[in-house]
Parts: sequence; structure tokens; C-alpha cells
Amino acid sequence: MALKKLGSMGRYGPRYGRKLKHRALAVERVQKGKHRCPYCSKLGSVKRLATGIWICNKCDTKFAGGAYSPKAKDK
Repeated sequence: MALKKLGSMGRYGPRYGRKLKHRALAVERVQKGKHRCPYCSKLGSVKRLATGIWICNKCDTKFAGGAYSPKAKDK
């Protein structure tokens, strides 16, 4: 039974610890969330193909971005 606090990370049960599961949950929420296409500005049409490769289903544009979101963070 998954816990409400952990969402999809409840699939790991008691393994790996609370802190690591919360970090992974934050990353997964960003990755699976709705993103805006930088070319056609459509919200929710961008999906991740592979690490750093994103595609817009509306304008059929492939572009490079970050591993977990289409925009890479600057450091």
C-alpha cells in the first residue's frame, strides 16, 4: 500500500529511506509535469524521449534540454 506522502515513491516500500525517496519524488514530479514547448509555446505537449532529448507532439520538434526538464539549469 502506497503512502499518500510519498506518491509514486511508495512503490519502494520501506527501502532506501525517507529523505532519498522525497528527493526522487521531487525530481519525478518535475520530469513528468507539464512543460511548455520553446518553439510553439504549447503547454503540456512536450514529452521526454531519453535523457536530455525532448519532443513536442504538436509541432513535432525535437530539441535538447536538461535531464529532467526541457530547460537546463544554469550554475
